[in-house]
Amino acid sequence: MSKALLTTTEAAEFLGVSKAFLERDRWAGARVQFIKIGSRAVRYRLSDLEEYIEQQIRHSTSEVA
Repeated sequence: MSKALLTTTEAAEFLGVSKAFLERDRWAGARVQFIKIGSRAVRYRLSDLEEYIEQQIRHSTSEVA
């Protein structure tokens, strides 16, 4: 497992979402876990991004998240 930390831009690219999606997610309650370094730097662990993807698996479009 890699311990490298990804920037918001890199994490957004990995997930296939916009940078704004991740910024809104942090503001709204962080479904995607992140790490705050210092007062400004935000980073994401690859393992947390993969876990988020796994949590999004659904078996039906009518399934409640």
